[in-house]
Amino acid sequence: MTNDLANGGAEPRNDWTRDEIAALFDLPFDDLMFRAMATHRAHHRAGEVQMCTLLSIKTGGCPEDCGYCSQSASAETEVKAEKLMDVDAVLASAAKAKEAGSQRFCMGAAWRNPKERDMPKIVQMIEGVRGIGMETCMTLGMLSADQARQLADAGLDYYNHNIDTSPENYGNIITTRTFQDRLDTLDEVRKAGINVCCGGIVGMGETREDRVGFIHALATLPRHPESVPVNALVPVKGTVLGDMLAGTPLAGIDEIEFVRTVAVARITMPQSMVRLSAGRESMSDAGQAMAFMAGANSIFTGDKLLTTANAGDNRDAALFARLGVVPLAGEEPKRVMANA
Repeated sequence: MTNDLANGGAEPRNDWTRDEIAALFDLPFDDLMFRAMATHRAHHRAGEVQMCTLLSIKTGGCPEDCGYCSQSASAETEVKAEKLMDVDAVLASAAKAKEAGSQRFCMGAAWRNPKERDMPKIVQMIEGVRGIGMETCMTLGMLSADQARQLADAGLDYYNHNIDTSPENYGNIITTRTFQDRLDTLDEVRKAGINVCCGGIVGMGETREDRVGFIHALATLPRHPESVPVNALVPVKGTVLGDMLAGTPLAGIDEIEFVRTVAVARITMPQSMVRLSAGRESMSDAGQAMAFMAGANSIFTGDKLLTTANAGDNRDAALFARLGVVPLAGEEPKRVMANA
């Protein structure tokens, strides 16, 4: 390990090796937590967590076959295909989220990629949410260069497009698009000057080696994602992974291994916001507390994430009060420079 890791103040690196990341995972838990906490405090205000809200603006009927997703058309779930929401309804939800304390409003559509006929409404949603003073994030599937530019011109702050897992494990989870397809969309987002939100899911039956590969893929991008959501699989009956792993939250890992993943993400991507995303409703308060200590500084709040349950505002408020954690003070999001 380098001396930079010991003091937590290292500048971001994009040349991490898998051996280095594996060595972080293998550290004694207290050593790993110490290094993650030092890194966090060198780059972020301690004791502050960003509050985000996620809304499904177009639910169900997705042609992709992601094995974890209840919105896939190939999944046998109770989720039905719906049309894109009206702009006014989305803005009403955003206003409610802001009133509840959220700083970022994330909008997700179950698409392989957006159609051109949908872009005008998407643009109106972005402009409207920004108009009430919230950060904006969209996740719409794959993007063309022109679509990324339209989103940038509308003022989109962040675009979410997760890599889900390691490159080697990817084909076991999804077959309708490739890992490179994911990277290509991230590249278009960067070129358009939009901040990147990119993470993945653990507890899908993957190995620690896969978790190493997942972190490595993110930490060696030319520029680290500004936001890194770390999801724990929520097994949904009727999905491939849900039927395989139902009744086993954090399948294949426990809360300590989940926290290790958060800590390694924090150390390797020191300036990123690391978000606890799906799966928090199945985590203990102690597990979430350890994740915050390990450097997680963002959560999705509210009772629902797209189609799955979430911890809920009341539980979050009670936990924050017990821990002495406060919502992150709002700041104007920094826009990245578009590539020439």
